[in-house]
Amino acid sequence: MTKKYAEEIEQAYTVITVMEEAQRCLLCHDAPCSESCPAGTDPGKFIRSVRFRNFKGAAETIRENNALGGICARVCPTERYCQKACSRCGIDRPIDIGGIQRFVTDFEARANMHILRKGEAIGKKIAVVGSGPSGLQAAASLLQMGYEVDIYDKNAKAGGYLRYGIPQYRLPNEVVDKEIEHIAELGAQFKLGVTVGKDVTMDELKAKYDAVLLAIGFSAPKVLPMFEGSEIVETAVSFLARVKESKGEVELPQNIVVIGGGDVAMDVVTTLKVLGVKNVTDVVYEEFHEFLASKKELRGAQELGVTIIDGYIPAEFADHTVTFKHRHIDSVLKIKTDKVILAVGQKAEAENLGVELVKNEVTFDGYKTPDAKVFVTGDIAHGDKTVVYAVRKGKEAAAAIHESLGGNK
Repeated sequence: MTKKYAEEIEQAYTVITVMEEAQRCLLCHDAPCSESCPAGTDPGKFIRSVRFRNFKGAAETIRENNALGGICARVCPTERYCQKACSRCGIDRPIDIGGIQRFVTDFEARANMHILRKGEAIGKKIAVVGSGPSGLQAAASLLQMGYEVDIYDKNAKAGGYLRYGIPQYRLPNEVVDKEIEHIAELGAQFKLGVTVGKDVTMDELKAKYDAVLLAIGFSAPKVLPMFEGSEIVETAVSFLARVKESKGEVELPQNIVVIGGGDVAMDVVTTLKVLGVKNVTDVVYEEFHEFLASKKELRGAQELGVTIIDGYIPAEFADHTVTFKHRHIDSVLKIKTDKVILAVGQKAEAENLGVELVKNEVTFDGYKTPDAKVFVTGDIAHGDKTVVYAVRKGKEAAAAIHESLGGNK
């Protein structure tokens, strides 16, 4: 594995440095950071535990509230949520909540802690379709309630975009494996390499299970028509999966144009620089004041030397040259490149699943579909598409299923 690609960019805290960071916490009575965590991970409580060197208690707080605590510690855009609400924002800088959470979950792994417990069996069985973050969290929640859970996924390994999309230097597969191991220990059965709607039908699942939860991610890339069929064009989804699967051992030209300005685009451009590509140019529809990407990811890309040009739309593509036009001013930009990577969005693959997608999402009420046995969560469920929100939706969908099936009655 390429060394830089294999190493996490963010440096982990030591016992000394994590204590120093935790000591900065004001121990707010109302804990606004906890109120602002979409997944309800309760940073106010686990930071208090760290401050008093109770790392075990901190790990229990994180894991009991968030089955993917180690993953969220690394990929959650904390500046939008818990850290934005931190009371220290008005003094100097917010507490590094993600960094402390990573230290605690790494401690949990080193200590070989097994925090989650399967609930007393209630004799009901649920099928979860999709093993991305929302499906995994929903499965963990249902297992703790006493349900049996089978998780179906079309890929050979579980994890969805966590495994196949987020670069190794941000989210090592070893961390994904550990989180999935926790859920398997609760009793989850994984049915991998199985495409629901093709290898097994929804009718078959509904006949076998008490409820079916569709936790479908946006796994299919969008491609602009002018780029279709070109041998030098690749989608971000394909590129990131290819690099992670090959552990960074890929051959790349030294002049690459990326089109797109979201977090996926930032993953692509950062990966390219980490892999040693000399000239990486990112052309973005949004202007900087309306950027979609995390400020942290944007800053990281800029620090690595990525050229980012905002406000331009691709207008023509021919002979390795992309012509862009500015959205608001009379300006044309032409770039000749050896490779184009498109990061212009993804869409769901939901054929033969019995649900109707409107603008790439399922319309639902309380995670229920018109079919009383079918529920939805994940990217196809309306709402934020971050991993931390996927965890929230997974927890809420599990609660909706539990209520629909009679709860603990």
